[in-house]
Amino acid sequence: MPGSPMEKSVCVVGAGRWGMNHVKTLNTLGCLGGIVDPKVDILAELQSAYPHAGTFSRIDDALASGFDGFVIASPADTHFGLASKVIRSGKSVLVEKPMTLRAADACALNDLAEAQHVNLMVGHLMLFHPAIRKIKDMVDDGKIGKLQYLYSNRLNLGTVRTEENILWSFAPHDISVFQYLIGHFPTEVVSRGGAFVQPGIHDSTMTVLSYPGNVVGHIFVSWLHPFKEHRLVVIGSKGMVSYEDSSAGKEVRFYEKGIDWVRGEPVKRDGPAGIIPYDHQMPLTEELRYFIDHLDGPPIDLANGRSAAVILEILEQATGSLQSGARVPHPLRGWGTESTVARGGCGQGCSVFVHASSVVDEDVEMGSGTRVWHFSHVQSGARIGKDVSIGQNVNVGQNVRIGDRVKIQNNVSVYEGVELEDEVFCGPSMVFTNVKDPRCRYPQRGSDFYQRTLVKRGASIGANATIVCGVTIGRHAFIGAGAVVTGDVPDYALMTGVPARRTGWTCECGQSLPRFGRGVTCPRCGLAYRLEGQLLAPSAVEPS
Repeated sequence: MPGSPMEKSVCVVGAGRWGMNHVKTLNTLGCLGGIVDPKVDILAELQSAYPHAGTFSRIDDALASGFDGFVIASPADTHFGLASKVIRSGKSVLVEKPMTLRAADACALNDLAEAQHVNLMVGHLMLFHPAIRKIKDMVDDGKIGKLQYLYSNRLNLGTVRTEENILWSFAPHDISVFQYLIGHFPTEVVSRGGAFVQPGIHDSTMTVLSYPGNVVGHIFVSWLHPFKEHRLVVIGSKGMVSYEDSSAGKEVRFYEKGIDWVRGEPVKRDGPAGIIPYDHQMPLTEELRYFIDHLDGPPIDLANGRSAAVILEILEQATGSLQSGARVPHPLRGWGTESTVARGGCGQGCSVFVHASSVVDEDVEMGSGTRVWHFSHVQSGARIGKDVSIGQNVNVGQNVRIGDRVKIQNNVSVYEGVELEDEVFCGPSMVFTNVKDPRCRYPQRGSDFYQRTLVKRGASIGANATIVCGVTIGRHAFIGAGAVVTGDVPDYALMTGVPARRTGWTCECGQSLPRFGRGVTCPRCGLAYRLEGQLLAPSAVEPS
């Protein structure tokens, strides 16, 4: 429909079942500019049905055609690559859910979109459903009182997926709604389920999410259910709301029901129920209108890429709980400010990655690019910089300070009282301590007992080395494998043995320096050094 007042041209990538819904809706809105699909026979049919729209078998050809924006509705495992291409071309993009298959990839897309100054949106359709918007208004206006409990059932017989389980297929809708209504990140995620049709692919799951302020939600999803049920119930201190999307009338009902305390006794309040009117627009139409309205640059507040990354983080935590049978007490938190959709997003820690088997406590700060790998624990109060790598089975104690670009290898415990400056390397199974004379019968806990250990910038600690607490390891020092450090270490010192002794000097680049008199040049990188008394320092002049 050329000449539509909307005057925007959007290309749909992927002409499968849901992609065709985008094609039809954009055509109705007068904004269908093109369609990309690798199947030639499908393209021929689409060219006949939509002669005004361009058809392409390759996204590169579509990117060269000058469309205002793109919708990615291809299989989920292609989302990251296709969306990256669109963003790099300088075009805004709406990516169907899940935006990516990893939260880290979602964060990378957000970083890329910000760098390219384009909008990134995700297809969390329920946030544009007028019934959900009405319930959100009721929550915000205080009609149901203090939010207490939510549950969502999304049940059906089929369609069974082979590439993703029911949690990833159905639950993103419900998690997005919970985040939208509650506006906080969960403090605990527990998920349980069963795989019956295909080994390792869960067909039914129950996920319980605990939120700040004693708000609890549960999500029950299954594609092995005898009838279709898409139901949301929201319970507050003053009333309750229900919405069943699978019903004929799709009614929002308000129940003046609850429990009141009367003279110290809980008394049931069983008031009337009523139907709450709302406008019955099509959610996909509203979603695409919103995307089109933001093609010229206004920031996307609803269903943006930041909120999508939060939802993927929650899904990863739920997956970890589902697979391990463990409770995941504190998913990623604190990386942004309150938004209209969720607390967190990515903010300063957009590209932080925490493996589902690891635990990050409350009140932890981690900079962008930091990675926490399998079976590790970061305790409350820890402050970790940018681009830090925390390996497997690592414990970062309470209130520990870690700088930027630090690498902590497997099986290391960084106890409270230890501080690592920028670019410190901790080798596998090396040991820090924080009490010099520990006794089980006379416990010495807390900052009054812990002795401070400082590892300065650029220092390296070899595998299985031990650092007795209360020492300072100088800049760019190198502690050899298996050494036991019992005293302060000068800058650039090479320390080996038990107890460790200085057996040489090392360059900033890590190269052992040859024997020298007053000065020396590193044979690897060419940096010059000279002795100042018993200490080595960089030299601004050529050594003699």
